[in-house]
Amino acid sequence: MPVDPLEFRRLMGTFATGVTVITMPTRSGAWAMTANSFTSLSLEPTLVLVCIDKATRTFQHIQASGVWAVNVLSAEQESISRTFALKDVEEERTMVDTPYHLGVTGAPIIDGCISYIDCRTWATYDGGDHTIFVGEVQDAAVQDAESAPLLFFKGRYARLAEQAT
Repeated sequence: MPVDPLEFRRLMGTFATGVTVITMPTRSGAWAMTANSFTSLSLEPTLVLVCIDKATRTFQHIQASGVWAVNVLSAEQESISRTFALKDVEEERTMVDTPYHLGVTGAPIIDGCISYIDCRTWATYDGGDHTIFVGEVQDAAVQDAESAPLLFFKGRYARLAEQAT
């Protein structure tokens, strides 16, 4: 018997994840989407994957551009995550108010993110209402090793607890 989609979403929310913003160039500028459906895939070749809803403009942009970056956000970048987690409309996903520079592929890299992974689409796979985009890593770097990561758990943003010294 299939699991109810809303119950499945609630269940998956019990898996704590880091928060990333997937960025890509478009004909009219930079585009971004908050995502926690990101993972490393392979070391040889170096691959990562993201899952994108087929019904979104983000899907159209990532498919057209063929290049994209995964930006790992710090706890101080919650507002950036919230901006790009909004409903998928043109004005809310453009990066006009978010400082960034271009990576080696031309994908936007968010200034101040903990780390980034700059990719070229290597393969795509059907994933129901999403497409799985596998990216071959062209460049990657840790930009801020000292910052704490932004986390997501049970539908809310979270932060790491301070460790006792």
